[in-house]
Amino acid sequence: MPKELAVKIFAPLAVSVSVVAAALIMSAAPTPVRADIPVTTPQLPVPSLSPMLKQVMPGVVNISVTGAVEVENPYGPMMNDPFFRRFFGVPDQPQEREFQSIGSGVIVDAKKGYVLTNNHVVDQAKQIKIRLNDDREFDAKLIGHDPETDLAVLQFEADNLVAVPMGKSSGLEVGDFVVAIGSPFNLRQTVTSGIVSALGRTGVGDGLGDFIQTDASINPGNSGGALVNLRGELVGIPSMIFSRSGGNIGIGFAIPVDMARGIMEQLIEHGSVERGRIGITGQNLTPDLAKAFGLKDGRGAVVTRVMPDSPAEKAGVKSEDIIIEANGKSIDNFLELRNIVGLLRVGDTVELKVLRDGKRKTLKVKVGKDEDTVASGDNLHPSLAGASFAPLDDGARNAGVDQGIIVQDVVRGSPAARSGLRPGDIIVSVNRKPIDSMSTFSKLASKDGQLLLHVRRGQGGLFLLLQ
Repeated sequence: MPKELAVKIFAPLAVSVSVVAAALIMSAAPTPVRADIPVTTPQLPVPSLSPMLKQVMPGVVNISVTGAVEVENPYGPMMNDPFFRRFFGVPDQPQEREFQSIGSGVIVDAKKGYVLTNNHVVDQAKQIKIRLNDDREFDAKLIGHDPETDLAVLQFEADNLVAVPMGKSSGLEVGDFVVAIGSPFNLRQTVTSGIVSALGRTGVGDGLGDFIQTDASINPGNSGGALVNLRGELVGIPSMIFSRSGGNIGIGFAIPVDMARGIMEQLIEHGSVERGRIGITGQNLTPDLAKAFGLKDGRGAVVTRVMPDSPAEKAGVKSEDIIIEANGKSIDNFLELRNIVGLLRVGDTVELKVLRDGKRKTLKVKVGKDEDTVASGDNLHPSLAGASFAPLDDGARNAGVDQGIIVQDVVRGSPAARSGLRPGDIIVSVNRKPIDSMSTFSKLASKDGQLLLHVRRGQGGLFLLLQ
């Protein structure tokens, strides 16, 4: 891929007078080649999408968001340490910047007022307003959101709503005509057409996905809108684009409706997604690695580590296993495996076909809970937000640490960072109670009030008191 070509997930479009100017600038960008609706003979009526769009467009809404985001510490990274903050009298409260943004959404249940949109459209929102194509405007509430698939569900109360019927993305084929409806640059109820350019695109974003690629024009503000087939059925949710300038160049991506439907159901029922994990880390099987393993085929995912007491370990998965198939789908790389497993529900079974010492084996792994393998501090104590935790790795065990959990990652400027946690820290006890598993840590660290963490850092140790 050319270096100048970058995946750009739409940042919410700021509402300002610069929108018109931005649109004019974008119009000067090279116009991509896209498919046209076939013309008819002079003896027959000119084909038109208008009858279908009249039925569908009332179900596509404009979403405006007011919110606040935490800004980076203006005093520098040193002030992320609580000791220095207290010494220099720097306040603990994070500083925030207010923002306004726009996006699109799709009414999927007219009776209950459910709207499906992108998570990044409503992320950090304090107030959400929905505007219908008849100019009625309503306050909406967030029912649930899932950053890993970039989906969110909203709800609002109104009469005479129209829902967009949900189709099946599994029936799509490359070359099928599709239509994108949304609010690019806050130009509400904009329609563009194109074809399905490719299916099953992975690795084009940071989260989970198996995207539909289309050349139907998608621009900032289209996020969360509708990608429909010529029958007016919802087949995808536009989410991101490839772009040099931030505008459309004919390569856009939509979340398949089959995946969106399952995520939506969980968000409506639970408010969040109970994502499954099997407890392995891995890497792509490159041609060089394949040669080192004595294999001719360079496709697959190499298991580099199996977490202790994980579903994968219980099913017999071993380090150096090469996974070539999952639930009947060939695996070309580790990202494909991660997508397949990450979209399964807890309790589902994934059938893995692996190569071990040149011999094929079939292993059935029961998908476990996320906290069995990785825990997010966002779901634990407020002072742990922004950190992720995992069982001890081989490096820690080789260093003589036989109990505890490891801090996998800490978001810069997050509450966990301000609490003093660092990636690589090993938490051996919480409130003076030893940590022997992820479940024990999650149970102890989810309690309200004060937390006393005993942390091993490098060759030393320290206590962190979290309020």
